Amino acid sequence: MAADHLPIVETRDAVRVWHTEEDTAAFAQTLAHKPALRDAFVELHGDLGAGKTTFVRHLLRALGITGRIKSPTYAVVEPHEAPDGLAIFHFDFYRFSDPQEWEDAGFRDIFAGPGLKLAEWPENAAGRIPLADLAIKIEAMTDQSRSVHLRANTARGRQLLAGFVE
Repeated sequence: MAADHLPIVETRDAVRVWHTEEDTAAFAQTLAHKPALRDAFVELHGDLGAGKTTFVRHLLRALGITGRIKSPTYAVVEPHEAPDGLAIFHFDFYRFSDPQEWEDAGFRDIFAGPGLKLAEWPENAAGRIPLADLAIKIEAMTDQSRSVHLRANTARGRQLLAGFVE
């Protein structure tokens, strides 16, 4: 398909402020109850220390994950299974550098299969990962609050943002 004939993807955006970690947890709790989250791909953008992993931990807790929730910074992916059987894959592509790692690790199969995919530092896997249903950019502000930009890139993403977008 020629570039001038590609389908236009309608995006929806919302900006929120999380004043406290409780705001982060409340957002995660609301998102966890949305049926569209089951097979979604959610990208998490932000500088080191912005709160990406903190948000993921709150989301995983809201989905029923118990025990220690490790950051996948060194392992690249941490798999989880929710009590209802939902497969969840938490990626951290911060140290990702070799495209062959993608193929060798079987990430293409994970992204093609069912389950929730959460990816920190997705820009380091650009060109390999599919379009995210929902992109979340978290920016730390000087007063310890977080500015959060939410972008829905797909119909599933728009379902996830329903209620968050006026």
